[in-house]
Amino acid sequence: MINQNKKSISIAAIQMSCVSDKATNVAHAENKIRQAAQAGSNVVCLQELFHGLYPCQTEEHVRFEEAEPIPGPISESMGKLAGELGIVLVISMFERRAHGLYHNTAVVYDVDGSTCGLYRKMHIPDDPLYYEKFYFTPGDLGFRSFDTRYGRIGVCVCWDQWFPEAARLTALTGAEILVYPTAIGWHPSEKEEFGESQYAAWQTMMRSHSIANGVYVVAPNRVGAEGEIEFWGGSFVTDPYGNILTKASHSEEEILHVDCDLSLINTARTHWPFLRDRRIDAYGGLCKRFLDASTNG
Repeated sequence: MINQNKKSISIAAIQMSCVSDKATNVAHAENKIRQAAQAGSNVVCLQELFHGLYPCQTEEHVRFEEAEPIPGPISESMGKLAGELGIVLVISMFERRAHGLYHNTAVVYDVDGSTCGLYRKMHIPDDPLYYEKFYFTPGDLGFRSFDTRYGRIGVCVCWDQWFPEAARLTALTGAEILVYPTAIGWHPSEKEEFGESQYAAWQTMMRSHSIANGVYVVAPNRVGAEGEIEFWGGSFVTDPYGNILTKASHSEEEILHVDCDLSLINTARTHWPFLRDRRIDAYGGLCKRFLDASTNG
């Protein structure tokens, strides 16, 4: 039987390596985006901070010079490119909002090149080689999704992916596709012992977002060595049941292409009615940092 309600779109996740020169990275990304559009992709997603080397391995004030305002040269060129190619485009960049105020920001463009909206990364890590709190102010726009020609798209960024609350709240805004631009990799001293389990944990977490919320998840990651980090690539796309539809290698630049039937979201959510059965009257504790066991009886 033909599914008359089928709504199929093609999504591309671009996994690329970066160099120190911004113009080179932007040109490289543009070439990849053109390749994805030529192959028939309707929605194209770039990795986190695609226009430069990942800046947060050290705390250096000079790295703030890599940031740009929005609108600015990169954001305007990417909007024009989306309009030229007739695609929905998701990018992530280092935003200079004001002197002393910087964000890790995603921008979503529609097929006419217009800006659908911004998402500023909410969860900011501070770990060895990931000193993001030095550079980025936590987002102040909340969890958001945006109507586009090819579906409603929500964006979270990298460290956001470990928080089920972020995925849930973004899904509750109507998102059909959650995009997670990512820059995650192995620390040299940990890869041999923990590398496989670290990657598996990342993939499992993202699959769980698909399952719990009945959405597609797109996770484009960086690849290649930068400083002390070996970015592990492994970009992938999952369906609303958490199935991995396509996955990239851990070592090569790739453009993942996958056809997604958005009508599957309703099927998944009516067969696994997690949104229906949520006890929204009982979740007040989620607004607390921790629940004292003495008052949790």
